[in-house]
Amino acid sequence: MIFYFSGTGNSKWIANQLSKEQQEDLFFIPDAWKNDTWEFSLREDEKIGFVFPVYSWAPPVIVQEFIRKLVLKGYQQQYLFFVCSCGDDTGLTRQVMEKALAARGWRCNAGFSVIMPNNYVLFLGFDVDSKELEKKKLAEAVPALEKVSRLITGRETVFACKEGSLPFIKTRIINPLFVRYQMSPKPFHATSECIGCKRCEKSCPVGNITMKERRPVWGKNCTACLACYHVCPQHAVQYGKKTKGKGHYFNPDSAY
Repeated sequence: MIFYFSGTGNSKWIANQLSKEQQEDLFFIPDAWKNDTWEFSLREDEKIGFVFPVYSWAPPVIVQEFIRKLVLKGYQQQYLFFVCSCGDDTGLTRQVMEKALAARGWRCNAGFSVIMPNNYVLFLGFDVDSKELEKKKLAEAVPALEKVSRLITGRETVFACKEGSLPFIKTRIINPLFVRYQMSPKPFHATSECIGCKRCEKSCPVGNITMKERRPVWGKNCTACLACYHVCPQHAVQYGKKTKGKGHYFNPDSAY
């Protein structure tokens, strides 16, 4: 079983590839809340995987909350791994995941990061990659994920996460500030360029957007994935003034 979360499609692509290679079923994490599904029965030889993007050098809040609520019936030290997508580095994502899993009595056997195109645009100086770099990252992700899949197939105990520089500061100091101040949906709005196409509504992984009079309205349940911003064909979705003039990215192999 592979549990995954994705906003702009990078982690969805990873999860789909691993599902095919490992012959494991996929479960989209937001569906746990939608369908009140928290309990899963495990086979004796079943692998358990978590796939998610790195948000401000840590697993997304929704992933951590899911782990706290998840019930794995028949858990007997089955092989458990995680794969995270990141634009550059992961900080202490490995340590956060290991602690969250250990709190449930589950042992993490392996963890990997896969470099994918940047999509976070809310921090000062942050923007999407150039088209050239985006293409390069997507191409290099293919063999990188193939290597990860081989290690998972072999049930190897290995951790290959690119922590980057100053990981403690990024995960222990910046991430809590991100969770507290940068996950509010209040600054989201649609400019006059909005054509009411509903792509933002359809792309929201947690159903936080509704259309009223052909205009998107954001609720309170935001994961800060920025799917609504990146998928807009008119660049009409903005987050206060922080996204003005910045680029857009959505994984070309992932439909919303």
